Amino acid sequence: MLSRRIIPCLDVREGRTTKGVKFLDNVDIGDPVEMAAKYYAEGADELVFYDITASAEGRGIMLEVVRQVAAAVFIPFSVGGGLHCLEDMRAVLLAGAEKVSLNTGAVLDPELIRQGARAFGRQCVVLGMDVLRVPASPEQPSGYEIVTHGGRRRTGLDALEWARTAEALGAGEICLNSIDADGTCDGYELTLTRLISSSVGIPVIASGGAGRPEHLRDVLSHGCADAALVASMVHFGGHTIGGLKDYLNRQGIPVRQSWQ
Repeated sequence: MLSRRIIPCLDVREGRTTKGVKFLDNVDIGDPVEMAAKYYAEGADELVFYDITASAEGRGIMLEVVRQVAAAVFIPFSVGGGLHCLEDMRAVLLAGAEKVSLNTGAVLDPELIRQGARAFGRQCVVLGMDVLRVPASPEQPSGYEIVTHGGRRRTGLDALEWARTAEALGAGEICLNSIDADGTCDGYELTLTRLISSSVGIPVIASGGAGRPEHLRDVLSHGCADAALVASMVHFGGHTIGGLKDYLNRQGIPVRQSWQ
């Protein structure tokens, strides 16, 4: 088994890290630069930064915050929010990110995935999927629907079909966020994660619902996800990256040792 990754997620609004439940009732929890430096020091494998209102507000991402975070960490750093063209992607990479996360922009223009992969390499292009559980139907046979604009707009797009399409277009990785599990701390949406992981040939990052170390064990084993995004369980002081890695090692799940 390849080493699994633990990736803290910083949802940023108006230059501050924020956290909510199921994309609602977000509260301010701190400075993203300070938090990024903290998680880097604890041994995070990567870092994800989302400007969560950029698409909904129709503006570009806050590049100055991206630059500051990039200067504080020396691990792979993925940035998403409000990226709608090749120049948006280029600007984020020049600001210090190693990867761009395309979500709303890719749904509106799927060719953006192909363009990004050709210009920067598919290893730089992450498909961000915000997914809502729905009754299975001819339009959404998987029972999961893609939602865009920070969880504000239903698309009618089937999640499984979209994952396969994005891989074919050149996405090098998928960050799979369950809106139903987001911020609940009740565990990842394992059915969704297994469905997508078993249907594509690129790495899948599970996101949404982590609350206890056991949740990471479950989602990183049995052919499920390649990496786990964490937010509430580390943001609010209950767990550290190092402690989670120690637990996973004891469970027989290989994780990367701290960079220090």
